[in-house]
Amino acid sequence: MHRNRSLMLSAGLLAFCLSETLYSADLKSIVEMPDASKILKKDKLAPPKKYVMPKECITTDPLAIARGEYIFHNLNGKKAKNKPPKGLAKFVIVGGKKKPKQYGNCVACHNIEGAKGGGNIGPDLHNYKKHFIDTGVRTYEYVYQQIADPRVHNPNTHMTVNLTTGLFTPREICDITSYVVSEKK
Repeated sequence: MHRNRSLMLSAGLLAFCLSETLYSADLKSIVEMPDASKILKKDKLAPPKKYVMPKECITTDPLAIARGEYIFHNLNGKKAKNKPPKGLAKFVIVGGKKKPKQYGNCVACHNIEGAKGGGNIGPDLHNYKKHFIDTGVRTYEYVYQQIADPRVHNPNTHMTVNLTTGLFTPREICDITSYVVSEKK
C-alpha cells in the first residue's frame, strides 16, 4: 500500500512538471538558470606568477616560526586551535565585516613534525631542511615560490595558490617557509 501511494505521488508530480513545461512559454519561468559565465570569470585564477622572495624572509626568529606553524596546522580562525601567536589574528575585517582568518591547513595534505592527522597527498615535509635545503636539492627561494604559487613549478598542481590569490601576504608566506625549513625537535 505504501509503495502504491509513493508511485501515485511520483506520477502526480511528474504530470504536474510536464504540464508546467508544456504550458510554459519559457523554461526560465519554472527553472532557475543563472548565468554561470560571470561566476566562472570571477573564480578564474590569474596566470601563474613567479615571485622574488623578500630579503630576510627566512628567519630563525621563534615568533615567525610560531606564526608559520600556526598557519600550517590550522584551517580558519573560527575553528583554529589555541590562541594565535603575536602578529596573527583569528578574525579579519573584509568589506567592513568581521570574518574568520583563513589559514593554510597545510597539514591536510602534508605530513610534518608534530602533525595531527597529517596528510599523504602532498610531499612529506619531515626534516625538510636536512633532506632538501642542506643537500642543495631545494633552495629557500624554491620553497617560498612553491607556497606562493606552486603552478610555476607544476602547472597541474592541486596545491593551493596562496599569494597570487591574496590568501596570504608575503610576510605570512615567509613565516610558513621559515617554519617548513626550520630545525624541529
